[in-house]
Amino acid sequence: MTITLRMAWRNLWRHKRRTWLTVGAMIFSNLILVFSISLQLGSYQMMIDNSLKSYTGHMQIQREGYNEEPKMRSSIDAIISLAGRVRDQLGNESVAARGVAFAMTSSEERSYGLQIIGVEPEYEPKVSTLPGLITRGGYFTGLNTEEIIIGAVLARNLRVGIGDELTLLGSGHDGSFAAGIAIVTGIFESGIAEIDRSMAQLPIGYFQDLFGMEGRGHNIVINAADLSEVESAKQSVSSVLKDRDELVVLDWELLQPGLKQAIQADFTSAWFMYGVLIVLVAFSVLNTQLMSVLERTREFGVMMALGVKPARLGSLVITETAVMSGLGLAIGALLGIVMTWYLSIVGFSYPGMEDMAERFNLPDRMYPSLSILSIMLGPSVVFVFSLLASIYPAIRLFFLQPVTAMRAV
Repeated sequence: MTITLRMAWRNLWRHKRRTWLTVGAMIFSNLILVFSISLQLGSYQMMIDNSLKSYTGHMQIQREGYNEEPKMRSSIDAIISLAGRVRDQLGNESVAARGVAFAMTSSEERSYGLQIIGVEPEYEPKVSTLPGLITRGGYFTGLNTEEIIIGAVLARNLRVGIGDELTLLGSGHDGSFAAGIAIVTGIFESGIAEIDRSMAQLPIGYFQDLFGMEGRGHNIVINAADLSEVESAKQSVSSVLKDRDELVVLDWELLQPGLKQAIQADFTSAWFMYGVLIVLVAFSVLNTQLMSVLERTREFGVMMALGVKPARLGSLVITETAVMSGLGLAIGALLGIVMTWYLSIVGFSYPGMEDMAERFNLPDRMYPSLSILSIMLGPSVVFVFSLLASIYPAIRLFFLQPVTAMRAV
């Protein structure tokens, strides 16, 4: 231990109460930062999973150019068998083929235009939460049955219920006229009026017959076991498509770029509040060290008269701050890890979250995501700002005159 570090440690405990008050502020802020950032990152992961699992999926196989300009003819041949090959490659059943079309849907009283999604009834519930939001009726009974699932708003607009027939009119894959009848077997409530008003699902077998797809579809939706596994899963899927140059694999960042931008904006705005907390701690350190320097003016004057350079005294003040900040970082981060680790196991919820989760078919608890980033990011910023706050008291020593300082009371 160097002489500067030994002197810094001794000086800190001259006023134990003041030192512990400052260290306590650091501990509290570091604990809050570790927990808040971990909870924020965990909520982002839950937000991404919930948003993607509602419809988009973690990634999709599409024909090149379909994502930018979704055309009926930009389809994938033998899509059901290709989806089966992907399932076998990944060892994961969260893979489902889909077809997408637009049609005029008519009941006995009214007509509305909407998006028709052809789905695999066996696998769609594994990639989408929509089947779990059915409030009346049930899901499809087969791959080729003439059944349709519609939203609650559309059902109200068309004035239909379970067992009623809907007439579908649209344009087929080859430009021909597509017409068919489907029986309403389920009505869902997603909580999003636009989806409940303008989307419906058909079994993909009937969808292909109705729109003349001849075994084709438009995308294969894939959910990875965890968000961190998306990249490795994407590479495995790409190996299946090595003989299909016209197909591409798009991950969620390309499918929903707005979601990533929203997360970045939210994280940036959250740092405004974190910044207020960090600045308050920095001012606390500034006050503590400035008081310490002023109280030791005579002592510093004597040391300078004995030949100690102002730079050495300034480094002593900064070392004291570094030791104090190090204590706050270590203890605060440790307490933050313990609390966050516990909540990452049991979960965290707030009043009303269970009701909202039940309504939208979402998890009823949030789980903080503990990582090196969430542990060290906040405390490291506090540490740096604390050191910056000690620069002003250290600089004052360069303007100290030994004779004047030794006369200070």
